[in-house]
Amino acid sequence: MKKTLSFALVHFSIAFSVTYLFTGSLVAGGLSALVEPCLNTLAAHFHDRYWAHRERRQAFLAA
Repeated sequence: MKKTLSFALVHFSIAFSVTYLFTGSLVAGGLSALVEPCLNTLAAHFHDRYWAHRERRQAFLAA
């Protein structure tokens, strides 16, 4: 769990820093640090589900 929280902190920091550097806005940086990691987490969940389904299907077809 510590590793996950550490990665989340790094992710939030990068999202904030990149947006702040491009826009100069603390608000935009903060919004990006909140929204982007949440959307990325959802995308990763569905991406993992797709690949798990694909692997199960390939195993079934190979049997």
